[in-house]
Amino acid sequence: MEHTLLVVREVSAYKIPPRSTSGGYKWRESLQSDKIWSGRVHVVLCGERCEIRLEDPNSGELFADCFMNPGQREAVVESVLDSSRYFVLRIEDGSGKNAFIGLGFAERNEAFDFNVALLNQEKHVRRENEEVGGDSDGDSQDHIDIHPAVNHRLKV
Repeated sequence: MEHTLLVVREVSAYKIPPRSTSGGYKWRESLQSDKIWSGRVHVVLCGERCEIRLEDPNSGELFADCFMNPGQREAVVESVLDSSRYFVLRIEDGSGKNAFIGLGFAERNEAFDFNVALLNQEKHVRRENEEVGGDSDGDSQDHIDIHPAVNHRLKV
């Protein structure tokens, strides 16, 4: 069963060079001029896996698909260091080969919504796993005792 987390109608994909340092990608250095595609992004929850689909807005034809399993966000979706509107996605072809592309949003709030959708996916999966696993002591982890100990004085 699929559950749509986000649809943004106007995004762009960019060809990016190999990472030159371990510090991460910077938008201003290389990504601006190598636009390879424009369309929409569709973020879908499929079971525990999140799919980031880059699609043609008119035909729905798939340009690229990025799969994110629980706990793999940093390996699959990386924010660039110098902009909140751009990300680097790791995409795979059917044979297991990886490629990295830049993903850019026209508006900062759309990029924020994209980031929140990915965070919500991780929270949703964590919550589902906790419900399925079922804690034997139930509410004991959720309960925090904020009452002072007996004979304990508080100074104000």
